[in-house]
Amino acid sequence: MERLLFYLIAASLIGFGLLTVTSRRILRAAVYLFFVLAGMAALYFLMGYNFLAAVQLVVYAGGVVVLIVFAILLTHGIDHRLRLAPAGQMLAALALSLAGIGVSLFAIFSYDFPKVLREPEVEMSAIGQQLLSTGKNGYLLPFEVISILLLAVMVGAIVIAKGRKMKNS
Repeated sequence: MERLLFYLIAASLIGFGLLTVTSRRILRAAVYLFFVLAGMAALYFLMGYNFLAAVQLVVYAGGVVVLIVFAILLTHGIDHRLRLAPAGQMLAALALSLAGIGVSLFAIFSYDFPKVLREPEVEMSAIGQQLLSTGKNGYLLPFEVISILLLAVMVGAIVIAKGRKMKNS
């Protein structure tokens, strides 16, 4: 059952990934990106990495995609249709993509992965202490910087929206 679920999630990831990069409408591409990031979280849940899956959903699928959608809506890019690339560029992109896939598969299959005998025990309290510590390898400063950045984005969105409202009045 897990194998079938893995193949189903992987197929949806490939499908939505292709739709993300081939969609000519920018808002649809952002929605497809959301489904790709949510699918990655589903893979993490399937592997038993619940904390990483939750972070994937909250930070990437929730935060980043919402910021992208707000940026699209605030810049009036919702109706924008991207132009089709010339055939030469599409063929070059296809060739480079296939070369990248080939190099990745060669690296994966030629590497001798060590066998993991036992997963290391990590407690959630240790992860929380590490994330909120100010000492060596602490992540409190990046969290604070990101919170200030998000606040600036929200204030900027309000200012832009009010400016448009005043012009339309």
